[in-house]
Amino acid sequence: MKAELQKLIELQITDTNIRRLKNKIETAEQRRADIEQEFERHASSIREIQAKRDKLNAERAELEKQIAENKTYLERADRNLKHAQNQKEYETAMREIDALQKQVAAFETQVVEKMTAIEEVEKELETRAEEINSIDSKREAALSEFDTELAANRSEFDRDSAGRDTVFQTLPAQLAAVYNRLGQRSRDGIAVAEVVNGSCSACFMSLRPQMQVEVRKGEQIITCESCTRILYIATKPEQNEAAA
Repeated sequence: MKAELQKLIELQITDTNIRRLKNKIETAEQRRADIEQEFERHASSIREIQAKRDKLNAERAELEKQIAENKTYLERADRNLKHAQNQKEYETAMREIDALQKQVAAFETQVVEKMTAIEEVEKELETRAEEINSIDSKREAALSEFDTELAANRSEFDRDSAGRDTVFQTLPAQLAAVYNRLGQRSRDGIAVAEVVNGSCSACFMSLRPQMQVEVRKGEQIITCESCTRILYIATKPEQNEAAA
């Protein structure tokens, strides 16, 4: 019976790993999309900052254009003032000069504000320069690593599935049927549970001392009185070496 119990334990370990690998394979598409989405969030935030800088530069350029145009109008108004023929022309030219000077001053104040804002944005971009320069290569490296891991998972899944079938076929038909029934009934796929600190590791129910003794002997199949899973107690490495 010990040999059969050991096969059940190995089978459970293999099935648990197959279950884990299957979940990884089935969720691979979404997990890969999550990686791409995470990098896209970083890239998007960088693009937003760069767009803000470009917008500020464009606004600054437009203000400087307005200043240049107003200074041209100011020169014309100054000439009109110098060539005024009467009081009315003089006053009109003075009002125009005053309005244009105020407008130029307002535009120049806005230019200074834009330059300050641009400087802050440039500092932020400088701080994130390493991220900006490496984001594409890091994204490709992350996706390549993911694809490599996925390929390894698929290979391991195929290998474990084949090995699992080989071991399963060596079990007595009745024992194999019990194992299948227990595994299919539980949501976690656990049919064989280790006893840890005197309790079933699947349902955490404490075992009676006598039952623990029987499980430790491994001379017969003992099931949990609560969840009916097959129980075992892992042997210590030194015990395995002594047995060998």
